[in-house]
Amino acid sequence: MKFPRNARLLRTQFEAAPFASVLFLLVIFILLGSMVYTPGVRVSLQLPRTEELPGTDHPSVSVAVTADGQYYLENQLIDEAALTNRLRSAVRKSPEPLTLVLQADKAVTEEILIHISILARRSGIQDLLLATLPRAFDSPAPGTHP
Repeated sequence: MKFPRNARLLRTQFEAAPFASVLFLLVIFILLGSMVYTPGVRVSLQLPRTEELPGTDHPSVSVAVTADGQYYLENQLIDEAALTNRLRSAVRKSPEPLTLVLQADKAVTEEILIHISILARRSGIQDLLLATLPRAFDSPAPGTHP
């Protein structure tokens, strides 16, 4: 038995309207996606760069400090008393010794760093690490191959 074949593959003129509408929708989604609210507080820190990156194998708690002395714990602005209480409760809940990872802006004074280390010691945290960025890559010397 023979079936009639009426399929015409691209024998009509190219229609630009469907492609333009899809492109228009894509542009709208990209623009709306950039305006979506992101929860949390935006903290702009400029961490110092270093050659060697220390680390820890113990559980850690991260605290961010801005140049004007504001503290952030778990992406939330927190005052000094609440920070001390939260650090103490974290120490009680942890089965291992905690390490405080301090994300301090370059402009933070030593006085603030010392103050935070004293707060950590009073809360029961003995180890403190300063978060840093890795050093940028050096360009290879002329005549050498990577």
